Amino acid sequence: MRKLSMDELNRKTVEEFKQSDKSPVVAVLDNVRSMHNVGSVFRTADAFLIESICLCGYTPRPPHRDIHKTALGATETVHWSYYSSTTEAVYALKRNGYAIWAVEQAEGSIALDKLNWTTLAGNDTTQKVAVIFGNEVGGVDAEVLKLCDGCIEIPQAGTKHSLNISVAAGIVLWELVKLINGAVKMPL
Repeated sequence: MRKLSMDELNRKTVEEFKQSDKSPVVAVLDNVRSMHNVGSVFRTADAFLIESICLCGYTPRPPHRDIHKTALGATETVHWSYYSSTTEAVYALKRNGYAIWAVEQAEGSIALDKLNWTTLAGNDTTQKVAVIFGNEVGGVDAEVLKLCDGCIEIPQAGTKHSLNISVAAGIVLWELVKLINGAVKMPL
């Protein structure tokens, strides 16, 4: 066994990425403080061809060297927008036909491993989904939760009750892309 070289990986150019069909998923960052976490979400969004990222409230925005340090250029490929509040972003996404889900431990949350397309989007294979990731300390804001169609919870069996937002985003976005690919057969 040997590692593949960068040339053998056949990665898209920036222009090819921008022209590619994206998974109809938007990652919403609700007052995330860490620039490294923001950069990591950009990198994950690039890896899984996510449609875009909404940066909300005091979430740091590119360009910044600490975001670029972890994004490794993904701020140049992934479309992003800024909203002064997460509720503003949620209302805009709802107007544009997105189902809104928060990643949060809440009453009635659905374990990620139990989530299916019908629960997430009904029988609509064209449904677009926005998933909200909360602040590193307080999670998704309670007022924002009231606007969501549901909550996704990552099952955890250890002594800790949370994951770093960049880790949670990687886990959830990968699972959503797998669900979407199963429902609409999007190429990865």
